[in-house]
Amino acid sequence: MSGPQSGNGERSSVAAVQSVDRALSVLEILAAHGEAGVTEVAAELGVHKSTAFRLVAVLESRGFVEQLADRGKYRLGFGVVRLAGAAAAQLDIAREGRRVCEALAADLEETVNIAILDSDRAVNVSQARGPAALSTHNWVGQSTPLHATSSGKVLLAHAPDAVRKGVLSHDLPRYTAGTITDPEVLQQHLDLIVEQGWGATAEEYEVGLNAVAAPVRGADGDVVAALSVSGPSFRMGTEEFPRLARRVVAGAEEMSRRLGFFG
Repeated sequence: MSGPQSGNGERSSVAAVQSVDRALSVLEILAAHGEAGVTEVAAELGVHKSTAFRLVAVLESRGFVEQLADRGKYRLGFGVVRLAGAAAAQLDIAREGRRVCEALAADLEETVNIAILDSDRAVNVSQARGPAALSTHNWVGQSTPLHATSSGKVLLAHAPDAVRKGVLSHDLPRYTAGTITDPEVLQQHLDLIVEQGWGATAEEYEVGLNAVAAPVRGADGDVVAALSVSGPSFRMGTEEFPRLARRVVAGAEEMSRRLGFFG
């Protein structure tokens, strides 16, 4: 039987969800009106002015709302722009890369993916399957470890120092007998990726699955994604990596041009 503590927990959860809903409503109010005072926000939300003030204060502390000097009114802050920019960038990568993905999958007859860096993971944002692809698994939206996948290693090799050091300073989980779990060995692989312009994995994340990936650059030259091809190890042996890499690198360069990089 549920006791008082269970009831309190449920009420707390409901209150938390309500606060999030109200905070999002504040952003929508400011987006619709351009600017608004706490009194106006409270009236539209149907809450006490003190509640509206607390909501606005939290949003202001995170940069999503900013106060207009000496006017007591608020408007959307650059935190919203930052989130919108990140979302737009991901949409651009997936949209501009779709044609490249499909062409490469048809050419190599295997599965082709586009992945981006998300904290200490790689997240797949687009996928195309070639006619010979054995797996029907959809990787879009799923995250994979940086140290055990070809896309992950390419992204890690070009990641900010803080991200790379963070990954190398923690335990590297083993997924198969081929997974690299020694930070020094992984660093050597990352150095080679930067030097040769592509990376690969041989049954390091899944037994029987090999992959080759290359970096995709944005207009400013920074690596914003990785383009990869994966397939069964009996068909995509390590001896095939250089040949496949040339095709994947060419695809990544085309995608980079579509994103505005002409270096």
